[in-house]
Amino acid sequence: MPSSKSNLMLSGDISDFRKMAISNEREPVEKSTASLIENNGYQDSVYINAAKIFQGIRNEKPQDKILVRYGNELVPSLPDFKDECSQRSSYELAFSALKYQDLLENILLDSCFYPCQSIPDELTSLIVVMLYDLQDRKFQARQISDEEESIPEVRDVEHYLYSFKTKLAAALARCRIKHDALSIEYILPETLRKQEQRASALPLYAWINTLKSSLEDIYKELKKEGFTKVESVSDFEGYTYCLDKHCHDVLVFPASLKEEILNLELFTGYKLILQDKSRSLAVHSVKALLNMDDDIIVAHIGSRLTAAHMSVLSNQSTSKVFVCGVKSQAKEVELKELFTRMECGNIELLHEDFTEIEPTDQRLQKAKVILLLPRCSGLGVSNPIEFILNEHEDAGLLRDLSQGSVAENKLHILAETQLQELMHAMRFNKVQAIVYCTCSVYPEENETVVNKALESGVEGSKVQPYRLSPPLWCNSEIEDPSDIFFKMEPSEISNCCFLAVLARQRDPAEVMSVKDILARAAAKGLLEGLDIGKSSKREEKRKKKSKVTQQRNVPKDTGVQTNIVEFLNREMIAINTNSEVSPIKAISGVPQKNVNQTNSSTQLKKITKPISNSSLPGMLKNTPNLSSMSKVFERRTHIRKPRAEDKMVVLKPVEIVLPPVMVPYFNPQGNKSQISAQHYYYRWIGIKSSARDLFIPSLSKRLVNPKETLPSTMVKHPRPWI
Repeated sequence: MPSSKSNLMLSGDISDFRKMAISNEREPVEKSTASLIENNGYQDSVYINAAKIFQGIRNEKPQDKILVRYGNELVPSLPDFKDECSQRSSYELAFSALKYQDLLENILLDSCFYPCQSIPDELTSLIVVMLYDLQDRKFQARQISDEEESIPEVRDVEHYLYSFKTKLAAALARCRIKHDALSIEYILPETLRKQEQRASALPLYAWINTLKSSLEDIYKELKKEGFTKVESVSDFEGYTYCLDKHCHDVLVFPASLKEEILNLELFTGYKLILQDKSRSLAVHSVKALLNMDDDIIVAHIGSRLTAAHMSVLSNQSTSKVFVCGVKSQAKEVELKELFTRMECGNIELLHEDFTEIEPTDQRLQKAKVILLLPRCSGLGVSNPIEFILNEHEDAGLLRDLSQGSVAENKLHILAETQLQELMHAMRFNKVQAIVYCTCSVYPEENETVVNKALESGVEGSKVQPYRLSPPLWCNSEIEDPSDIFFKMEPSEISNCCFLAVLARQRDPAEVMSVKDILARAAAKGLLEGLDIGKSSKREEKRKKKSKVTQQRNVPKDTGVQTNIVEFLNREMIAINTNSEVSPIKAISGVPQKNVNQTNSSTQLKKITKPISNSSLPGMLKNTPNLSSMSKVFERRTHIRKPRAEDKMVVLKPVEIVLPPVMVPYFNPQGNKSQISAQHYYYRWIGIKSSARDLFIPSLSKRLVNPKETLPSTMVKHPRPWI
């Protein structure tokens, strides 16, 4: 007898309950005992917990239409789950009974089972959930283990239902004929049927906890377990997986392998974390906005796995992740234990709700980004049970999800709450960006909320206003430039996701440091394979060594260079620099001169001293081919319109000797002026740059001594060109 039925259910599709079987490619000993083909029922505790959940989320009918009455004494306390499998099974059973509540009540009335004199109304919820499971087992008896703990109420209801099994089966058949349905699934609304079909095929998404294991080690472990890496979800067959196309640390697995992967040490050891993709998209959107030591605010504690993922992607030593809304001490202890097992050491738990925290709170003055995941209708979620359990959402969402729509008044309440939370986030003056994410298909909870918040102007006039900005990692995914929201519709490969990034407009007087530019580039994954930083000791060592022997520059991958240039091109659009030398000019170490040639004279501007090489990150010192990056910065940071005579001309290495300049002087013996034999020669020398062999003109003045010795009394003209 299996300990739980939850391990059998991979989706909410009822028709697939008896068809699902784990692939037999692996040894039988590796299979979970609950992964059975036939449905043999649940443990008594699962029925009791499912009845308690159903009692709290059932649809209440008007008083004049109530035919089946439910008591109010069944739920003296919250459900008590033995383990995660028992919890999932209880929610799945309660949700299934909720979807077929009207059908099950009609069967009880048509078969004359209800009203029942021997069973009180307080146990009606237990009758409904057990009736659903009985018809799902084709009215076959449940197999009971001798080791199972017996609950008298469950055994009494089970015995009474089984004694009516013939009448109950006949009533079910009449209902199917009435609705002209081949099975009870066809009685559901079309939206719910499509949702169940998507849920049965929806892949499993898991992010890698890089605090406990590297990506390469995860790949090796999966290979040892018999998994093969493929290109995309369409290539899934057997024990396969692929990388997500949006998030570099997210792996995708087939839905049929859920039981297998959950039993792997990678998952039990918190090296791989199963979570919906929409949350990973939100976390990576925040990561792309962070600088080196920025703090993050996670506005809702329900997303405990999201907070952990945010911690994994942030700097453990310099950044903090503040999580709001941890009310009880028991919840705080539970979360700290979870984060300790996941090795997340920079998470700070706050007892106040997000809207109760003042923007001037001293604890949050370093926070630069807010991750806002408000409670939403969740109509875009295909597997609501997994969503509610992983995100610790209110089970009351199942009531709307069981109907396939949300009442207009409830949608209005949700939208107002979301708007208030977003506007409160905009009042934090130190915060530079807000990531807003929902799983709703309604524009009222998505675009409308964001646009209203932007129009409100709650951030005030003393700080830079917010504007919509596309997530930095999805520029190629947005086909319409006018639509800068990121949206994924519900499908067989993903749940719905709406993502909006609100970023403050850059202050024209603000100049982004090289360190912050590198941090943003690293967040986008553009600096993979490049050494971003060195310790000061190693830096000095490398400098000394370079003086003894000239090291050869190893060219990096051209694809990485191209990505860096594209990133810098975007980043520097809003940066205003009034200095003569742009950051990349200083980095490249190539002196720049503007040569303006007039009718008969040549004017040279003074060479601007480049930034000291010791102040630059080690990665940029070792990065070749920076001339293209220099050009990007020069184009983006020049504040005045260039003139024709200001254009730089790339010269070849040639030597030009100008005619001698004749300097007049006065003979002391008379007034007659003579021509000095001292000649001045001006020579152009091409200086070879290390960046793509670019030759920059430089002027060298060389004085050539005349062959004849001039009289010591010669008076030189102070301005010989006159």
